[in-house]
Amino acid sequence: QVQLLEPGGGLVQAGGSLRLSCAASGSIFSMGWYRQAPGKQRELVAAISSVGSTKFTDSVKGRFTISRDNAKNTVYLRMNSLKPEDTAVYYCAASRVTIVPVTAVGYWGQGTQVTVSS
Repeated sequence: QVQLLEPGGGLVQAGGSLRLSCAASGSIFSMGWYRQAPGKQRELVAAISSVGSTKFTDSVKGRFTISRDNAKNTVYLRMNSLKPEDTAVYYCAASRVTIVPVTAVGYWGQGTQVTVSS
């Protein structure tokens, strides 16, 4: 059983930046983040494979970057130019195969709140 630890999150003003991290307790192929705002479905934010292939949802392209340290089984999400609509609970996701779509996710983090004030 793989556990995901995701400290970080917090409150930031619009236009600001934040970095999330997620450490897995074991070797994982695909990692990334989903987010869920109140009253909305959980949506993919970004994903990265162990070989560095990335995927982003359209609304964050050009603003968010995702990277990983395979030696530490850790993935990072750098969020720039944050907008109030980025406000959500961000969940680290991992799988030994793929984390897309959401039904393929094998492991979830506990979630961390990101709030962007206008």
